Amino acid sequence: MKKLFSYLWPSTRRFPSEINGTLEVTYVNGKKVLDTENANYSYGSLQKILEIGLTKVDLKCVDNLLLLGLGGGSIIQSLRETFEYQKNITAVEIDPAIIKLAKDEFGITESEKLQVIEDDAFKFVKTSKEKFDLVIIDLFIDTNVPPIFYEKEFCENISKLLQKNGSIIFNVGMKTEKDAKTIETLTFNFGCGFKFQFYPKVNGTNTLLIGEKSAS
Repeated sequence: MKKLFSYLWPSTRRFPSEINGTLEVTYVNGKKVLDTENANYSYGSLQKILEIGLTKVDLKCVDNLLLLGLGGGSIIQSLRETFEYQKNITAVEIDPAIIKLAKDEFGITESEKLQVIEDDAFKFVKTSKEKFDLVIIDLFIDTNVPPIFYEKEFCENISKLLQKNGSIIFNVGMKTEKDAKTIETLTFNFGCGFKFQFYPKVNGTNTLLIGEKSAS
C-alpha cells in the first residue's frame, strides 16, 4: 500500500548528518531515493550517470573493485543486478549516517564479497596496500566534490592502487565549459600512464572521466 501511495503522494523522512547536513529518504514512484538538500545521492539521476560509466569498462576483467563514496548503495545494486557483477567490492564512506541509511533503508548488507569501510577516502587510498582492477570515485558533499580529490597526491595514490590495465570511473561533477581547465589539470595529475575518455553532461548533468592505466 505504501508503494502504491508513493505514486500519488511522495513521502520524505529526514535524517541529520554532521558531514552532509540533512539527508532525505523519499519514497516516490514506488521506490526510495536518497538526497541532500540540493543533490541526488542514490537511486535517482546519480545512479543513471554511474551506470553509463560502467558501460565504458570491461567488468569481466574486474576481480576487485573499490568504490569511493557509498551513498545509499545504488551503484552496488546496479553492479549486482544490472551488470551481474558478483566479485569483490570494497566501499569506503566517511559519513556514518549514510552507512546506516544504506543498511537500514536500502538493504545494503556486508558479506564476503562486500566490505563497507567507514573512512576518509583520501586517507584510505594513501594507506591501503590492496590493489584493485577498477576504482569508482563518487565523492560529493552535497553538489560539490571537495577540491582535495582533484589534486596530485590523491590522483597519484589512486594510480598506485590500480592494477596494470586497471580503470577508473570518476564522477567529476562539473557542468560548465569553464571547468575544462580543471579537467585538463586532473588528467595531468594522474600522470602519463593513463588513457582518458571525457564525457561531459552525462544524463544532462555531470561529467564523467574514464581512465585506463597502461600495462607498462
